[in-house]
Amino acid sequence: MDNALISEIKLFVIETLNLEDVGADDIDSDAPLFGDGLGLDSIDALELGVGLQKRYGIKLQSDAAENRRHFASIRALAELVQAQRAGQA
Repeated sequence: MDNALISEIKLFVIETLNLEDVGADDIDSDAPLFGDGLGLDSIDALELGVGLQKRYGIKLQSDAAENRRHFASIRALAELVQAQRAGQA
């Protein structure tokens, strides 16, 4: 996995959710985004989904079972973006 992409996704999450007092280095790439990890909620997930669509052209189905996997961690989001980019190449 490309470290530059992981850093980009961390910054994307921070900017999209206006996380104050959180830097990219504060976020563990493999920590859960929801619950005990970064502590995001369903509204945050919705904002991230809209942001992913705007910035990366990724379309997510709101009821898709794989969304849980895609939003599991920063690394999982980076893998989703990387897969999307590979599909467009």
